[in-house]
Amino acid sequence: MFEPIKGARAFEEVAERIKKQIFDRVLNPGDRLPPETQMASQFQVGRQTMREALRLLEMSGLITIHKGGGGGAFINDAIHYTISDLFLDAYRMHKVTLKDLTEARMEVEKLVLDHVLERIQENDLARLKKNVAQAKARIDQGEMATEENVEFHRIFAAASQNFVYVIIMECLMAANAKILSKGGVTLETSARVVQSHQDLLEAIEQKNGPSAHELISEHLLDVEKRLLSAGRKKQVD
Repeated sequence: MFEPIKGARAFEEVAERIKKQIFDRVLNPGDRLPPETQMASQFQVGRQTMREALRLLEMSGLITIHKGGGGGAFINDAIHYTISDLFLDAYRMHKVTLKDLTEARMEVEKLVLDHVLERIQENDLARLKKNVAQAKARIDQGEMATEENVEFHRIFAAASQNFVYVIIMECLMAANAKILSKGGVTLETSARVVQSHQDLLEAIEQKNGPSAHELISEHLLDVEKRLLSAGRKKQVD
């Protein structure tokens, strides 16, 4: 899989080789790298050099290292990971406010909605309906539908058929989710989000642009209230 490394600062070259495979999509998000000893053997470097290379990749946000059984080095979705962290860092440094995040997300979602109304396909509608059904089932079981609610927005953005919007939406959603994880999501609010997604889906299916825009505005104003509440309770770690 990997070729031997020669020269000084070998750990940087190892990191660059792995990075190239990520960018060339030989390695994809979620893939697990071979064991450390195996990669060290393939690159013909020491284990310490291999550890330093992996540490460099982890610091860059390209991989996540899990300890223990079933652990290892896993490839991240680097674009989303890095940009969403920039938003969070800006928030921590008080360069970006919660209102800024919500305002940006509202404007982006409205732009995405315009494209979705024009371009959405039957398979997109089917995926959104399945998502809402799964979310409702989770709520009925007394569980929060956090993952399903985030996935709804991914499918929604993908239906715009513009990958730039998908990236921007992913990053804004990730930043919002990190803040809300500190407090602001309850079973009641999760159920309310599911219902708003159901209403939005119906408006999109009926090609009712004004109603869909109004629903998105109402939904994101509710998100803003919860973000402000969560932000007051705890700072983001």
